[in-house]
Amino acid sequence: MFGRAPKPTQIHVFGKTDLGRVREHNEDRFLVADLSRRQASLLPPVREHEVGEHGSLLVVADGMGGAAAGEVASAMATDTIYSHLLKTWTEEQEPTSQRFAYRLREAVEVANSHIHAYAGAHPEVRGMGTTTTAVGVLGDHVFLTQVGDSRAYLIRNGTAYQLTKDQSLMQRLVEAGELTEEEAAHSERRNIILQALGPEAKVKVDLTYQEVRRGDVLVLCSDGLTGQVKKEEIGAIAGREPDLPVACDRLIALANERGGPDNITVIIVRFEGDGLRAAETGDAPGHQVYPLIDTETSTEPVPVYRGSPAPLSAKRTRWRAVLVLLVVAALVGLGLYVFGPRP
Repeated sequence: MFGRAPKPTQIHVFGKTDLGRVREHNEDRFLVADLSRRQASLLPPVREHEVGEHGSLLVVADGMGGAAAGEVASAMATDTIYSHLLKTWTEEQEPTSQRFAYRLREAVEVANSHIHAYAGAHPEVRGMGTTTTAVGVLGDHVFLTQVGDSRAYLIRNGTAYQLTKDQSLMQRLVEAGELTEEEAAHSERRNIILQALGPEAKVKVDLTYQEVRRGDVLVLCSDGLTGQVKKEEIGAIAGREPDLPVACDRLIALANERGGPDNITVIIVRFEGDGLRAAETGDAPGHQVYPLIDTETSTEPVPVYRGSPAPLSAKRTRWRAVLVLLVVAALVGLGLYVFGPRP
């Protein structure tokens, strides 16, 4: 679908995860990889590299499930997505953008299947799950897969734009006009997500894309950051601080200064190189669905509450019951209106 950038794209990248000030252990996980050279690390050759024929991969996963279950789920997500792309995408005979997007989404779906199967076979971690935001860089485009409420922002000309949409109850209510974004950010129900990798046998992966420009900065992060630090603050720090490790430290420190109630994970990428066009005035990025040729569909999202495995199932059941009651009430009301007595 997209032509390859005729000249190279250079990326500078760094990532960091932090326990925060409340949690006893870190259930977040991140991954930075150069797929062309089959290297996943933060060593100098990966922290600054030219995007090769098979691109680069960035993943942030925020695990949940109590005890060590969240750590298991987030580790399985990042490891499976990376290994699946090495096994399938890097062996493609014709490495096109369409195949890259397909393989990236497929890798996330495979990770979900592996986590779900593992939880089913190990009662001690049953109910575990993880959010996952996995981004592939190829040529002058990024391809984003989203499950849950970890986020990706693109900072262009000093302004931060959210590229992903939270798969959460609050996001649905905001889109329906029931809540403002400010009200949603402070709601007691803000931790209710509609999907995660693991709890269900199948997931519906949100696949989007964005053309990047020279000087753009991409930020991937868990909600340990976004729950405490506003989008404008993320844009100001990541967009202006040239030293990426320092930028990561500053963002994490700010979240911790405001209580650090959750694990905090940040990946920051700066895009350079003659393979990218310069940003133009009014050239605003955003959430753009990638039109894959295949039309395979997955199951619809089911609400998932962060917490221990036992409450997860019970709360999901109550949520379904509420939906059923609402539908029944609507049907009863319609019946009374249509068939009831007329004045």
